[in-house]
Amino acid sequence: MRQAVPGPHGDPGLQPERTTLAWGRTMMALVTVSAIFLRWLPHHGLPILLLFAVSAAAAGAIYVTQRRRYRASARGIRQEAVDADTSAVLWTAGAAVALGVLGIVVVLAS
Repeated sequence: MRQAVPGPHGDPGLQPERTTLAWGRTMMALVTVSAIFLRWLPHHGLPILLLFAVSAAAAGAIYVTQRRRYRASARGIRQEAVDADTSAVLWTAGAAVALGVLGIVVVLAS
C-alpha cells in the first residue's frame, strides 16, 4: 500500500492546501463573472468592458501570486509562524467593491 508523500511542510492536507483551493475557487468565480460580463456587452454597451477588465485582472492577479502564497504558507507552518496574507485579501476586497460600484454605475447609465 502506497503512503501519501508529505508536502513541503510535512503534513499533507493542512492549511496551505485548503487555502490554495479557496483562492482557486475565488479565481474561478471571477473568471465566470468575466464571461458573464462579456455576454452582457450587447445589452449594456462598452462600459461593461470596465467590469470585465476589473474581474479578469483580479483573477489574473490571484493566478500569478498563487504559487508564492502557497510557498509562504508552507514555510510558515514549517517555522511555526504563519502570517496572514492581508495584502491579497485587501486587494481582493477592493476588486469586489470596485466591481459593485462599477456595476451600479453601468446599470444606472444604461
